[in-house]
Amino acid sequence: MVTIQTSGGIGSGVVYRSDGTIVTDAHVVEDQQKKPFKSVRIHFADGSQATATVVGVDDPTDVAVVKADRGNLPAARFSTTLPEVGQLAVVLGSPLGLEQTVTAGIVSALHRNMPPSEGSPQGLIDLIQTDAPISPGNSGGAVVNSNSEVIGLSEAYLPPSSGAVSIGFVTPAATVTDVADQILKSGVATHAVLGIIPTDISPEVASRFGLPTTSGALVIEVARGGPAAKAGLQPGDIITQFDGQKIASVTDLLAAIRKKEPGQQADVEFQRGPDTKSSKVTLGSTAKE
Repeated sequence: MVTIQTSGGIGSGVVYRSDGTIVTDAHVVEDQQKKPFKSVRIHFADGSQATATVVGVDDPTDVAVVKADRGNLPAARFSTTLPEVGQLAVVLGSPLGLEQTVTAGIVSALHRNMPPSEGSPQGLIDLIQTDAPISPGNSGGAVVNSNSEVIGLSEAYLPPSSGAVSIGFVTPAATVTDVADQILKSGVATHAVLGIIPTDISPEVASRFGLPTTSGALVIEVARGGPAAKAGLQPGDIITQFDGQKIASVTDLLAAIRKKEPGQQADVEFQRGPDTKSSKVTLGSTAKE
């Protein structure tokens, strides 16, 4: 585990390769405009420090890779399988700048989704939930099991002011290693895209525009020449099914799309006024946008 210092604050990271390659959360090494810092400062557990460059970031999964100017580091072991609910979860990191802090709890749930927000406009999907305390500064740090394998990186927590008690979220190890390997190979990670800007349908929106339902993902913009446009989707359409999965919200749609690969096809069912329509879409890639 390492501490990552930037001009924006303190975060945590995990040694991925012995050559100084470190994984962390993208928001740890980005400024408020979602632009990666050119360099960051790494504090190691032995008290030494080194400068590191940001190799790449992937905002859809909030994973980033940095390369420190130091070798012969002990690389962590990443689990290749999801943990089971109830298993031990140990969080390592630098909450509030308190380096090498350890907290513990259990895996509370799997496959949790976080809806789009200002800090994460694309939302985050398929996360692990834990009751192990996570605080500001833990982001990007290791969450490990009883075998000292990394099961994921600390991602976010619900603050007590929201009424939550020990609800934290973790990016699974499989997501971290997949994205990190893509970044190290080509500088970017690719994800399937539909080519729309969707929004949830509140009762107020449904009433204002005379929509027949509050369930589904309302299409408010379609990228010109994108996958959705080629499939015939238009602004105002309400996506109700994607690839056979019922869509009740934007989070449902994002989660369904994230399961697909660029170039794959999917059936989309949507409402246009009183009519129910369906179309087959060939998904695009974030690397082309």
